[in-house]
Order: sequence, then C-alpha cells, then structure tokens
Amino acid sequence: MARSMIHPSTTMNPADILNLFNTQFSLKPNPFSSLFSAGSTRFLHKPRTRIEMEDSENSLPSLLCREDESCLNEQYHHNKDENLGFCSVSESDSEYIEMLIQKEAVFQSTGDNPSDKSERNWLKCARGDAVKWILETRALFGFHFRTAYLSLIYFDRFFSRRSIDNGKLWAIRLLSVACLSLAAKMEECEVPALSEYHVEEYNFEGNVIQRMEITSLDTLEWKMSCATPFAYLNYFTAKFCGEIRHYELVNRAVELILAVMEEINVVEHRPSIIAAAAVLAAYDYQLTRKRLEIKMNAVPSWGSLEKEHALSCYSLLQEIRMLKCKTARLIIYPDSLSTHSSSIDVLDESTITSSIGKKRRLSFADGDQHCPLTKINKS
Repeated sequence: MARSMIHPSTTMNPADILNLFNTQFSLKPNPFSSLFSAGSTRFLHKPRTRIEMEDSENSLPSLLCREDESCLNEQYHHNKDENLGFCSVSESDSEYIEMLIQKEAVFQSTGDNPSDKSERNWLKCARGDAVKWILETRALFGFHFRTAYLSLIYFDRFFSRRSIDNGKLWAIRLLSVACLSLAAKMEECEVPALSEYHVEEYNFEGNVIQRMEITSLDTLEWKMSCATPFAYLNYFTAKFCGEIRHYELVNRAVELILAVMEEINVVEHRPSIIAAAAVLAAYDYQLTRKRLEIKMNAVPSWGSLEKEHALSCYSLLQEIRMLKCKTARLIIYPDSLSTHSSSIDVLDESTITSSIGKKRRLSFADGDQHCPLTKINKS
C-alpha cells in the first residue's frame, strides 16, 4: 500500500493535496481541480457514516439547523393556499418586486393569426377547454395557483412558436397535460406521476406525455422560469390599498386572474400588469382614469406605456365582472335576459390566437384515430 508523502508539519493547499493524491495512486488529473484554488475551504469528502455525522452534529451545535423533514412538510401544507394574506411590504420586498418587474420580458404579437375563421374558432374553443382542465386538475391535486398560470404561459408560448393542425383536439389535450406537468415540477414540492393525470375521453400513457414534455421543452428553449401575477399581489395591494380589507382584496384579485386566463394570451401581458389591474378591479371596479393613474404612480418603475397597459387590462376585468354578473342574473331570471344571450362572447377571438414570430407546424398523424394513445369511448 502506498505510504503518505506528507509530513505532519507540512502546510499544503487543497490543490497540492489533490495533485499529490493523483500522483501516488496513478490517477488521471481531476478535471475539477481548478475549482480548488489556494485558500479554498471546499474539499471533496467520501460519504460519511451515520456515527460520523452524529459526532459532527454534536461538535458543531451552533452551525446546524435543527429543522427536519416534518418541519418542512408542516410549512409546505400551511402555505398550500398561496399564503396571500400578509399585508406588510418591507424595503427588501419592494426591491425584490422592482427587480422582478424590470426583468419581465415584454411579449408582443408579431406573428400571423390563423386566417381561417373556423380555425380561429376551433383554437379558441380548444384553448378554453385546456384552461378549464388545467384549473380543475390544479384543484384536484392541490397545486398552487401560480402552477396553473405557469402551465398556461408554457401553453401560449408553445403556440407562439408552433401550431397544431386544425381538429387535432387530442394533441391540444396532450399539450395541456405536458405543460401542467412541467409547471408542477417547477413549482410544487409533491408532484404526481404522469399516469395520474386524467383527461376526459383520452388515456395518455406516461411515455407519450413524457415525449410531449420533451417537445415542449425544446420548443420553449428550456426557458421555464417565469414570474406569475400571484408574486405581485401582496405588493400591489399594499401599494394601492394599504391594509384595508387586504385578505379580501387579494382573494378577489385571485379570482379575477383565474377568470382572465381564459380570455387573454398570457404571454402578451406582463404578469405585473395583470396583477396590478386585478388588485385595482378588486378594490373598486368603477375607478376613474384619473384615480387609477394616481394609484399607479406608486409604482416607481412604471412609465406611461405600463400604465396604459394596466388601464387596458383594468377595462378588460371590468367587462369580465359585468359578464359574470349578467350570467348570474341569467341563471336567476332566465326569461329576462334570453334575448341577450348572444352577448356572452364579449372578447375578440384574435386575442386568443395571437402569436410571436414565425411558427412551425407541429406534425401529427392525420386524424384522431392515429394519435399515440387510447381514446375512451363514452357509454
């Protein structure tokens, strides 16, 4: 066995020790040896035994965190409802939010919308079904709201770069599953197996979902970290409304954000703009333009363009709220509003199908009968 060449009184830096070790045992140079510069305190260790770990813990009590897995689980379940009820915003919180706002990418539609009206209508309906499925599945698994929104960001970004043949509903459903699964892997602590995602009429196998995940990752260029409006709610509520009905306002804003998801292409609207408009609409849906501008002056990084976008989004949320009230009255008094049922679709479908840049068509086999899955026949 090789004898150590290091004298007990000799002082050597980590790089020298590593090179000497490689020389004695005829090993190839470590490709990571450059990471261990002179004076570095980082070393490579063999896995320690349980006894060694316990001894180390007893010898360094002040350097260890005593939280265990149960503590993390307790905190995780406590925050499962988004934990959006805090009303105070510290200086560091403000700096962080301002940093998020400045880093937001502004997505603008520069591509061509589907020219055929029937194709636009089909895509609008298919996207609406996808949003409903995402929200229902979010509730089923107990995902955070931001997970659902993030999955729709992936969904709309996918369509900004590629397209799916008209009528391939199974491909839309498969993309919905892949986007939600990817978002869950980004945001959730507990992620269900791919086989646990159930879609009405279709039974997607895990390997099929995984292939669509890879296709989505490639299409999105692996850029998966995105801010959502929920990151800004506490900040804007504190900025615009103070502590007045904070928890109630945040809950209303969440409802408005979930409602607007079905009506807009989320990649065309900055998350901070949507969050601000939702908070203002939750606070008062009849604010004048002057009052809105006064409140938005509290956001130092916003210019005239951001304020105009927020005003436009606020108007959209007003329409959605009026639509919900009209729908509720229609349910209670069906005869009184029967002549106005055609007014339900208040938004231009072009807002749903807008895209960015030149899109590539995602090729699938012709017809649902060739899809790589089993279609479930309803009885």
